Amino acid sequence: MRKLLGFSIIGFMALVIFSCGDSDRKLPYIGEREVDAKGDTVYHSIPDFKFINQDGDTITQEFFKNKIYITDFFFTSCPTICPVMKTQMLRVYEKFKDNPGLAILSHTIDPRHDSVSVLKSYKKRLGIDSEQWQFVTGEQEKIYEIAQKSYMVSAMEDKEAIDDGGFVHSGAFVLVDKNRNIRGVYDGTKEKEVNKLIKDIELLLKK
Repeated sequence: MRKLLGFSIIGFMALVIFSCGDSDRKLPYIGEREVDAKGDTVYHSIPDFKFINQDGDTITQEFFKNKIYITDFFFTSCPTICPVMKTQMLRVYEKFKDNPGLAILSHTIDPRHDSVSVLKSYKKRLGIDSEQWQFVTGEQEKIYEIAQKSYMVSAMEDKEAIDDGGFVHSGAFVLVDKNRNIRGVYDGTKEKEVNKLIKDIELLLKK
């Protein structure tokens, strides 16, 4: 009995140490940073934006005010990584479904094909029935610009990439905090990476 008690105490202490360590863990800030005139560090942040969602409504940064969000880039006719990405993002959605502190923002990189009605049908096929996950379209140049310069992921048209549907884009999921700072980038095609994303989301939601 004494021996079992010893193992129980050791196990409990290990759990406490692990829990404390995880709660104290801090996520990095991704991107360039600078020091302002006051000596404060200014981190890379996502600028204002304006896109059109699957319902024809304008979506701006105001929709994500006081929320953390995950963003990605895809197109509905993608024959390669997009279906895998959406399967993994559905895991995130189901985990945090209806949590007011989290949103998901998916940009199409093929706005010529992915009209409002196409995005609406796509969202319905995925079984998404809430405003928590937004699918947006807009000017192709604006979408590519915010992908490459702000979220720091690849998104471009490449007619030679026939096997990839004529586009090249990153499979990344980008985690953005309430201050529009990037706090993590994850491979959205890998379950292990998305598991890490889920843990990091939980950490940010506690802040």
